[in-house]
Amino acid sequence: MQSQTIVFFGIAGSGKGTQMDLLRDFLKEKDVKECLKIGPGTGFRKILDTESYTANLIRDSLLRGELQPDFLTNSLVANDLIAHLTIDKHLLVDGYPRTVVQAQTFESMMKFYKRRNVKIIYIKVGKPEAIERSLSRGREDDTRDSIAKRFDEYEDNVLPAMALKF
Repeated sequence: MQSQTIVFFGIAGSGKGTQMDLLRDFLKEKDVKECLKIGPGTGFRKILDTESYTANLIRDSLLRGELQPDFLTNSLVANDLIAHLTIDKHLLVDGYPRTVVQAQTFESMMKFYKRRNVKIIYIKVGKPEAIERSLSRGREDDTRDSIAKRFDEYEDNVLPAMALKF
């Protein structure tokens, strides 16, 4: 099987992580290639484990439900690709790209890594269900206000980013 590149889109609480895990398990059964699961969330959480100035700025914006700056998000994803991607790995992407600028950068990344035929999986869940799922995760930044703000950001930024072809 040729190495696959699959991007998961969906609002917070839509179950992207769960579906990615199921797909990764399926690919493991069908192919010997390793699956690389990346997304900026892990990198942001590592930064948030510190008491740095950057961590404080990220924390404040998360509590307001804002998207993180493109430069920071792009650098986290690029660093993951540089460190871990090989030609013989499947690539599963979670929580990225979230803006048109990020989508354009991702397109450049995929071109550089010769990843063609990027597949998109869009998980559509109603807002009430996604709110309840998000609140049940117990994350510090999952408040009703921040979730509502993230939904607005999703409609304003992520949906237009999805329209671009990678």
